[in-house]
Amino acid sequence: MSEMKNRWIALYVENQVGVLAKVSGLFSAKSYNLQSLTVGTTEDETVSRMTVCVTSDDITFEQIKKQLNCMVEVIKVIDLTDVPLHMKEILFAKVMHVDAAQINEIFQIAQVFQADVVDMGGDSVMLECKLTERRNNELIALLKSKFKRISIVRGGAVAIETISTGCR
Repeated sequence: MSEMKNRWIALYVENQVGVLAKVSGLFSAKSYNLQSLTVGTTEDETVSRMTVCVTSDDITFEQIKKQLNCMVEVIKVIDLTDVPLHMKEILFAKVMHVDAAQINEIFQIAQVFQADVVDMGGDSVMLECKLTERRNNELIALLKSKFKRISIVRGGAVAIETISTGCR
């Protein structure tokens, strides 16, 4: 049996009410482990693109793609798993109850991770990050190791096939 790993799919779907529910319903009905799902309209307002990450083995992943292709609202299914991509996810990190020295440290961390400081209060700082999932995980681990009170909100990843070679 093949290994369980994260696999990526781009779906072009009709931009209609209920399509997201049908797609996510397929995953829940079959007990597929959905890791991430983001949706946005494309240059054509009648079409949305979903970026989906699912954890599965090879056989299950093939089944998922076949089932998605059978859905009337799905225009196109693209397997992005082994395709060179540009992929980012958005993350907001709020670090609370910090003193002036810790605020300086947060600013230094933000600079290293190329994160933006988007809000600040007397004892709190909010960062906005548009990084890869791996880099966001590294940032979260660092913040957790240095500060007691943090709050994290993440969006799912968006991805697009690269134009040139050598990207991921």
